[in-house]
Amino acid sequence: MAQTRIIIADDHPLFRAALRQTIETHYGDALIEEAGDIEALTGLLEQNRECDLVLLDLAMPGVRGFSGLLLVRAQYPDIPVMIVSASDDQQTMSRSIDLGASGFLPKSTDADAIQSSMKTVLEGGIWVPDGFTFDDGQAEIAEYTKRLATLTPQQVRVLMMLSDGLMNKQIAYELSVSEATVKAHVSAILQKLNVDSRTQAVIVASKLEQGQIEAVAGA
Repeated sequence: MAQTRIIIADDHPLFRAALRQTIETHYGDALIEEAGDIEALTGLLEQNRECDLVLLDLAMPGVRGFSGLLLVRAQYPDIPVMIVSASDDQQTMSRSIDLGASGFLPKSTDADAIQSSMKTVLEGGIWVPDGFTFDDGQAEIAEYTKRLATLTPQQVRVLMMLSDGLMNKQIAYELSVSEATVKAHVSAILQKLNVDSRTQAVIVASKLEQGQIEAVAGA
């Protein structure tokens, strides 16, 4: 049987160490790797795409809101991702599951629940805390979330840069592509999100982070 490979992606070394210790208690034979930012995580996955589980913090250097989850799910769709976050409100959990996470683990979760959650996800299931409901009554947000989930990895990067206020020329330089390629990505993003301008696309991404969609079409 192949060795179980788990990657802990979190920018706090002490939390990574504590989580590693908890995992090793029940998965002593597992290969556990650590990443402190999104670039380190994607680097590990590029070196070896065989991975059984990524434990991903939503708030890490190089990501904002759900962009890290979007990027990993778009680039490595076959790898289960479980969110491990201090932001454990209903909306954040709902958005994470809608965007393809296989589970949501609040950082306050005890060791027994961590082991239970990992067992569920490693066996192909979805794990959420007790009391979580998949229907949060915000159909409009869920619809935009599903649209965001259709973006390719490069389109996610472009949207992140648009959110940072970069122009096409700057994005092209950062991604080492032509401006024409960036324009094509922007057009695809607008089409997938069903909005008319880059400003509206940025508003969609921003509102999803905040858990609300307000007057997107009128922006």
